[in-house]
Amino acid sequence: MIDGLWPALHRAFSASAILLSLVIAGPSPSSAASLNQQFRAWLDADLWPSAKASGVSRKTFDAAFAGISPNLDLPDLVLPGEQPATPKTQHQAEFRSPGNYFAENTVRGVTAARRNRAARYGETLAAIERNTGVPAGIVLAIWGRESGFGNAKIPHDAFEVLGTKAFLATRKEMFREEVLAALVMAERGRIAPRSMKSSWAGALGQPQFMPTSYLKFAADGDGDGRADIWNSEADTLASIANYLKAHGWVIGRDWGFEVTVPSGISCALEGPDRGRKISEWVAMGVERVSGKPFPAHELRGEGYLMMPAGRHGPAFVVTPNFYVLKDYNESDVYALFVGHAADRIAYGDRGFAGSWGKVGGLDRSDVAALQRGLERLGHDVGGADGLAGFKTRRSIGEWQEKNGLKPTCFPDASLAKALR
Repeated sequence: MIDGLWPALHRAFSASAILLSLVIAGPSPSSAASLNQQFRAWLDADLWPSAKASGVSRKTFDAAFAGISPNLDLPDLVLPGEQPATPKTQHQAEFRSPGNYFAENTVRGVTAARRNRAARYGETLAAIERNTGVPAGIVLAIWGRESGFGNAKIPHDAFEVLGTKAFLATRKEMFREEVLAALVMAERGRIAPRSMKSSWAGALGQPQFMPTSYLKFAADGDGDGRADIWNSEADTLASIANYLKAHGWVIGRDWGFEVTVPSGISCALEGPDRGRKISEWVAMGVERVSGKPFPAHELRGEGYLMMPAGRHGPAFVVTPNFYVLKDYNESDVYALFVGHAADRIAYGDRGFAGSWGKVGGLDRSDVAALQRGLERLGHDVGGADGLAGFKTRRSIGEWQEKNGLKPTCFPDASLAKALR
C-alpha cells in the first residue's frame, strides 16, 4: 500500500515544485507557454485531487480541460508575481452609475414582449407561482434581464472561464468552488463539458446560474426528469422561482414601493439593518409617489429605506423580498430593475416618478480611496472595494451631516478629494 502510494505522492510533489518555481519566477510578457505550463501543473497537482475527492473521474476531468489554457482577456485577474489592485474601471453594469442601468430602451427590452411570453408560458408560470409563491412577473423579469428570454449569446467555454479564474482571479477560492461544481455537473451527465457555455463571469444558461447554484436550485419544469437551463424555457422559469423560494421569498408581500422622502429624513437611514414597520415610515412622512396608501398588510410588515443614488435619484421603501432579489445578483440596482420590470409587466409600462441625477463618473479606484478615508474615520463602508453599496452611501451621509453639509449619500469628486 505504501509502496503504491509513494510514486503518486512523488508526482504530486514534483508538479507542485514546478508550479511554485514558476510562480516565484513569474512569466515574462511573451511567456504564454510558461503560464500555460503553470496552469497545467496547477490542474494536476492542486485541482485534480479536489475534483477526485468530489467524485469526478479522471476521464471527465481531462475532457473538461482538454485544449483549455488561461484566458487573459478576462477581467479581475492577477498574474503570478503580481499584487492585486482595485481596478480603475468597473466591468459590471450593476455597479456603474445607477441611472444608466435604467435606460428606457433597456427596461423596454425586458418588458416589450411581456404579453406574448406571459400568454405562451401562462400555464407553466401559473403552476410555478402555485408551487413557490413567486409572481410570474418577477420570474419573467429575471429571465429577460439575464438572457433576453434565452436570446442572448452566451459565448464562453465555462471551463476556460472558471479554470482561469480559479487559477488567477482575485477571488480564487470562490471560483475554485465553482469549477469543482461544474466538474460535478459534467460527471453527473447534466451537460457535456464543451457544451457548457457561460458568461465571462462563469454564469450558465438562460437564468445565468453559477454551477453551485445549478446543483442546489435547478428545477425540472417540463417533467422530463432533467433540469436543462440551456434549452428548456420551462426548466429555466422553474429554476429561477425555485432559487427565490429557497432564499426566502415571502408569499403575499410586494418587493417594494417608490416613495418621496422628506428632506428632514436622513438618507443615512438606508439599509436592511435599519428597517422599521412601514407604518412608522408613513408616520415620519414617507409617502408613495402614486398618492395611494400602502396596502394594509404591508403597513404591518417591515420596510427598509433604499436610495441607490442617494438624494440624486428615486427613493424606495422595500420589503424583505427586495433582498431576496438581491441574493440573485448582489446589487441594489439589479434587484430594483427586476422589481420595476415586474411591475411594468404586471401593471403597464410606467417609469419611475423620480429622475436620476447626473452622478457617477468616478473611477472605481477613486471610490475605493474615498472608502478608505471613511474607514480611517471609523465608518463601516462594507469594504474598500470601489463599489458604492448602501454602507458606503449612508457612511457618506453620516460624514456630511457631521461636517455641516447637506447629506447626499453618494460619492462625488469633491467628496473623493476631501476624504482621500
